[in-house]
Amino acid sequence: MRVLIQRVDHASVSVGGEVVGRVGEGMLGLVGVSRGDTEADARALAAKVVGLRIFPDEDGRFNLSLREVGGAMLVVSQFTLYADVRRGRRPGFTRAARPEHAERLVDEFALAVKAEGIEVSEGRFGAMMQVDLRNNGPFTLMVETVNGRVV
Repeated sequence: MRVLIQRVDHASVSVGGEVVGRVGEGMLGLVGVSRGDTEADARALAAKVVGLRIFPDEDGRFNLSLREVGGAMLVVSQFTLYADVRRGRRPGFTRAARPEHAERLVDEFALAVKAEGIEVSEGRFGAMMQVDLRNNGPFTLMVETVNGRVV
């Protein structure tokens, strides 16, 4: 399972011109699920991301976590994180999980983040979404799990 996180001043996601999710200071998490991922991957990923010290303290050092700054997370499903671009010019998506499996694990990830005491807003699974954000930094990280462990 993968999540591309971006530290944001604000972010929102819209479907058909309607805003369906929005956060202020915090993170945007683009979440991808592969075929072999499990609930353990979702929970490990959530715990790691929430605990990352990627926000600056009063001295400008990255010493604060999402919880410590009172930030929120916008969770958006992103199956394209598992695109295979090794051959040809058209990405393949055979490594991405089937929609019913992926939706369950994206939901599990969001629930695990909420269980850590973080406010969560979400996109709409399977919809064509427009994501607006102001990346603070810019600061972007990829975090991945395999067999329930962060790698």
